[in-house]
Amino acid sequence: MYAGAAVAVGLFSVASPAGVAWLRCLGAAMVLLAWRRPPRSAWTGRTFLLAGAFGVVTAGMNVLFYEAIARLPLGTAVALEFTGPVVVAAFGSRTRRDVFALLLVAAGVLAIADVRLEGSLSGVLFALAAAAAWAGYILLGKRVAVGGNGIDGLAVGFTVGTVVLSPLALGTGAVWGSPRLLLLGVGVGVLATVVPYALDQVVLRKAGQARFALLLALLPVTAGVIGFLWLRQVPALPEALGTLAVVAGVALRSPGKRDGPAPL
Repeated sequence: MYAGAAVAVGLFSVASPAGVAWLRCLGAAMVLLAWRRPPRSAWTGRTFLLAGAFGVVTAGMNVLFYEAIARLPLGTAVALEFTGPVVVAAFGSRTRRDVFALLLVAAGVLAIADVRLEGSLSGVLFALAAAAAWAGYILLGKRVAVGGNGIDGLAVGFTVGTVVLSPLALGTGAVWGSPRLLLLGVGVGVLATVVPYALDQVVLRKAGQARFALLLALLPVTAGVIGFLWLRQVPALPEALGTLAVVAGVALRSPGKRDGPAPL
């Protein structure tokens, strides 16, 4: 996911943030369709409507987040967007232990993100809208994983999302004249969407919505570990403490109810 984000930021100089997000959706749809080849039943009835809603919400989440990081420091945007999973986890908290775990995770993410209240109001609004869409991604993603067609649903969903958001392709003009840039756009879809969201479907089958939302807090932790091991970026004390708080919060969270398997 972070490799995909790095590539996406590099494309902002030749395409609009929303256009790059649309390319990400297009690339994901192409790869997933070639890989899964969803059956005809996946394109009809309730299954199609569920997958389509999931795809549009997820594609919209990516568009909103890319618009946010074009206007705000990345850490600020990440912290604001994470309010979506925090709300989902809060509604799923059943015990004092769960509440304490949630508070630990929220504090840890804020410390890791190094939140700074700077940037434009529009950036803040984009980030908060992305947070709402992230909550929708969790809720709909759970239904796709357990009651839908699993990864086949991703293929259908991102195809629908690509079509619905196709007007955003107007912001990608320069990309189509360069095979290299077009390949990078597809690469963003693979790195930032196909691989992580397919793995999300596996996890969503095994974990409740609230626990999954809390597990998402491991994303900034992973980024910090990669930065330390590969880029020799030594974390400051607040970041190190934030990492420990997130890990402790995820470990403390009650296991929660498991759902039955669904087709992948």
